[in-house]
Amino acid sequence: MDGETKQRHWAKTRNLTFLVLAIWFIFSIIIPWNAKALMEYSFLGFPLGYYFPVQGSLIVFVALIFFQNHQQDKIDDEAGV
Repeated sequence: MDGETKQRHWAKTRNLTFLVLAIWFIFSIIIPWNAKALMEYSFLGFPLGYYFPVQGSLIVFVALIFFQNHQQDKIDDEAGV
């Protein structure tokens, strides 16, 4: 791998990491922090203030794992790693 390819690989990997961390931050800090405002709405009989932090965040975290792995594999294949 030449220097330019390494730089592009690192830039794409860094941007992917920042994206995943931003989504993680929203679903682990922001949504639970605002759970009180979501209590007036419900989904499947559960108030959203409960449902989102407990069930929704877990689903998003697992989906993030698969998303990051898939995207990183594409980035690695482009760079020939």
